[in-house]
Amino acid sequence: GELKNAHGFGRAIAYGINNMEMQAAIALFTVNVKRILKLAQL
Repeated sequence: GELKNAHGFGRAIAYGINNMEMQAAIALFTVNVKRILKLAQL
């Protein structure tokens, strides 16, 4: 849910499979960094 709602994963920003793969990689990286930071604060 977080990917779709908070990081725009529900809609592609640009056309093409390469652009969608890049958007997916950046979104997943962002979510993972947020989770790591949240765990590191404990």
